[in-house]
Amino acid sequence: MYIYNVTINVDEIIHAEWLIWMETHILDVLNTGKFISAKFTEVLVEEDMGGKTYSVQYTANKKEDINLYQKEDASNLQAEGLKRFGDKMLAFRTELRLIKEFYPTNVNN
Repeated sequence: MYIYNVTINVDEIIHAEWLIWMETHILDVLNTGKFISAKFTEVLVEEDMGGKTYSVQYTANKKEDINLYQKEDASNLQAEGLKRFGDKMLAFRTELRLIKEFYPTNVNN
């Protein structure tokens, strides 16, 4: 499996509106059919630049699905955020390949 990770720092001024918009945006990305799921997380480390930082991790079955997303959909979907929030948000993207997941073998409750 592959993960397309988007990390976004959001200015406090637009934070509330951005959070609402992100729910729709994440569904728009999923509805491209290139990803099988998404996790939306808050980064708990405070950034020197201020604001709040989030990560969205989109899971894909194949690297080719991420490539297709970038070729066919990414520009339009990213442009929506830039048009709406401009320089009040800063995003960077990373691609990851899942090597193996580990789970505890002995869980004490």
